[in-house]
Amino acid sequence: MIELVEQGRVPMKLWTDGVEVEHEAMAQIRNVASLPVVGPHVAIMPDVHWGVGATVGSVIPTRAAIIPAAVGVDLGCGMMAVRTDLTVSELAGQLAVIRDAIERAIPVGGPGIKGSWDQRGTTPAPVLTVWEQEFDDGFARIQAKHPRIRQQPTVTQLGTLGTGNHFIEVCQDLEDGGIWFMLHSGSRGVGNRIGTYFIEQA
Repeated sequence: MIELVEQGRVPMKLWTDGVEVEHEAMAQIRNVASLPVVGPHVAIMPDVHWGVGATVGSVIPTRAAIIPAAVGVDLGCGMMAVRTDLTVSELAGQLAVIRDAIERAIPVGGPGIKGSWDQRGTTPAPVLTVWEQEFDDGFARIQAKHPRIRQQPTVTQLGTLGTGNHFIEVCQDLEDGGIWFMLHSGSRGVGNRIGTYFIEQA
């Protein structure tokens, strides 16, 4: 972790060892670190890059203030790394097969029908179940209170990858040769609609 303390700014803690932070992103970080409502520090993650309104990959705590642009329109995007019980030697010559299986299982692309389950004809039953059990009621309450975000797609995008900087990677653990799957999932439009709406309201 690198800690930068500059005059007129709260400390900037960067978990970016070995990661190049682009000039435009660093300018955004310095700008937000100079705001009087921000603190006790700004934290910067390894996926840092320039963003619209606020730097992607930043954590910006505030005092008695809300900055909608700091939440941004990537609402609902996520990162996850899962270790498997596989090893590099077990995957020798199998990466093309694994990639093909991932691409067949998970729609990629967007927005709209492209990259959604609609493109494949039907949304899988497990996806529908997760939507109904975990998201349907909450999203219905948001839509009832804020009708302007009542647009599709919603459930037809759940469990799909999206586009842009979203990815699935097969990763090698350099210490022991273990295999990890890493996922950067997208909010597939619904996060953009919610974020844009509330930034406009603010």
